[in-house]
Amino acid sequence: MTVHFIGAGPGAADLLTFRGASLIGASPVCLYAGTYVTDEMLAHCPDGVELVDTAVVNLDEQIAIMKRATAEGRDVARLCSGDPSIYSAVAEQTRRLDAEGIDWDVTPGVPAYAAAAALVGKELSVPEVAQTVILTRAQRASTKLPPEESLAELAKTHATLVLHLAIRFVRELQETLIPEYGADCPVVVVSRAEQPDELIIRGTLADVADTVEQHGLRQAAIIIVGWALDAEDFPDSHLYRTRHLP
Repeated sequence: MTVHFIGAGPGAADLLTFRGASLIGASPVCLYAGTYVTDEMLAHCPDGVELVDTAVVNLDEQIAIMKRATAEGRDVARLCSGDPSIYSAVAEQTRRLDAEGIDWDVTPGVPAYAAAAALVGKELSVPEVAQTVILTRAQRASTKLPPEESLAELAKTHATLVLHLAIRFVRELQETLIPEYGADCPVVVVSRAEQPDELIIRGTLADVADTVEQHGLRQAAIIIVGWALDAEDFPDSHLYRTRHLP
């Protein structure tokens, strides 16, 4: 029996992969992040499924459920919002499963930042504007960031920044980033991408904090910062220049 870690994507059921939907449909037990995973997504589950909202279950309790289910001969679908490769707690779960001798695998999903970029129709890497995209998060009462990964240090790269788990601290982010990016640097905030209550905010570092606070955003939002969001006068990429085509 296997625990399947499945990227549930940003929220829309039709952005789930075929493989993910198939595994959900074949798993009699499903653990899911209730803050992000919708009822429409859970409709892929089989009849009689045992559903566990991990928002109210700690890590040790989740592993105990997985251990019991697999011992009973039942596969487990563990739905992760977005893609399991980032901020999903998969590393600590699989470490525990390995210690228990329980098989597991990972199915990728559409990351929330990719859905956000698609909704605003922007490429995050633009020739001679930004060729690096940094995925990071805020630091407060949460897992410590290595000193060299502080936002102030990352801002020195002038790369496109994608900030997760940071919407509650947007004013602090604004103050940290303006010295490197400038007050007029474009910002996009996408809350609950691809869900019925989706909200898209476009602005600059100068006004983003006020706008976010006016909307009362507190969770489930991606913040994208960088000049790639406003790029117009840039050269074509080297790959598709006519003289390089076969």
